[in-house]
Amino acid sequence: MPQEKSVLAITLGCKLNYAESSSILETFVRKGWRIAAENDAPDLVIVHTCAVTGRAGQKSRQQIRKTMKKYPASRIAVIGCYAQLEADRVESMEGVDTILGSREKFFTDNYMQGGDKGVFRAVSSLWAPGERAFPARSPVLGNVRGRTRAFLKIQDGCDYGCAYCAIPLARGRSRSVDPGTVLREASALATAGYREIVLTGVNIADYRHGGETISDLLQALDATVDVLRIRISSVEPDRCDDRLLRTVASSPKIMPHFHLPLQGGSDEILRAMRRPYTVAEYRERFLRAVELVPDCAIGADVMAGYPGESERDFQGMYDLLESLPIAYLHVFPCSVRPGTELARQVERGSRRRVPPDVVRRRSRLLHELGEKKKEAFVGRFASGTLQVLFEEISREKDGSERYSGYSRNYIRVGVPAEAARDGAGYLGEVKTVRIESVAPDLKLEGRIVT
Repeated sequence: MPQEKSVLAITLGCKLNYAESSSILETFVRKGWRIAAENDAPDLVIVHTCAVTGRAGQKSRQQIRKTMKKYPASRIAVIGCYAQLEADRVESMEGVDTILGSREKFFTDNYMQGGDKGVFRAVSSLWAPGERAFPARSPVLGNVRGRTRAFLKIQDGCDYGCAYCAIPLARGRSRSVDPGTVLREASALATAGYREIVLTGVNIADYRHGGETISDLLQALDATVDVLRIRISSVEPDRCDDRLLRTVASSPKIMPHFHLPLQGGSDEILRAMRRPYTVAEYRERFLRAVELVPDCAIGADVMAGYPGESERDFQGMYDLLESLPIAYLHVFPCSVRPGTELARQVERGSRRRVPPDVVRRRSRLLHELGEKKKEAFVGRFASGTLQVLFEEISREKDGSERYSGYSRNYIRVGVPAEAARDGAGYLGEVKTVRIESVAPDLKLEGRIVT
């Protein structure tokens, strides 16, 4: 018998990348490959890259170099957004064997092309009209005990055309996975033992298949998939309509948790960004979600130092965020990505970069505001009970063990690991926890009552 080949994937970036890496690995397994451990000497190592910001691109380059050094005898394949956008730069890195674009990475035969003939490069720039997104999800083969949360891709690409964003260049136009496939994949995850499914994509609220929308898909998942929890990821504010909010509010399975990207906090900057809403519309959608979905957690992405952002623009954003009951903030300094409209504007001088020290100050202020907002949100639940899905067990400095997991509205909760029934204890189970305190890291602490 020929020796079994092995493959390892190293993934950077978003939940979508992780779902895709899992599906790519599973395709190899179905063809007789073995998934390697990090300390093995795999036949093939896949580096799944990210390029959403300049920092992400830098991390991708560092990871590629680190991987080539650690696995000198392995075939190295670089895939993902950085490979799609910066294929020439990847090819110049001696030791890379394969470069695959956002479409080509799903075909396993591509990974072993080339060899002594040099770098094999397959990076297409176009998606065929009407083409559906390639499905992807967390693994279902092998032992998944203790893996409580799974990622399920339902959509890819984006049509919004935001001036600063390179994702449409890397992933193409908005495309959706057909609902029948989504339901089958979700059922496979539930059967494999996952308790929570997180729907992922570039712009999942843009999900469409014929006349079906994200609300239709959520209702179908709610009705047909035997899973405890369904969680949606980032939802663009203009797509967060009342039907979506009422769908979430009416379902015990769909978690009361939204991520509404804001990005800019003045109408002038939002127009420059080509974001399809105003400050007033964002506020209205945010408060409508709070009204229709009780106790929901709403997070936001915000960008500091967008070229041309004045002190007045920044203060408007700060005041807006301060006025809303936001659960947490993701803060990013603006990164001017090559090939975007923003990059062209900066190059021709129609938009001027904000000085780095000003960007750092604004980022710091937003981070501090985010901590205050998170503290206030978590503090609202510092007494009473919460339903917690336990995901991991850890050992404390004093030698004791604690379980931790997430409430329905995405608050981290820890409890003592006492009275565990077996080796897995409460992992993968939902328990009622009586909250007793707020830890310094803003995690709630309590005890299981049922």
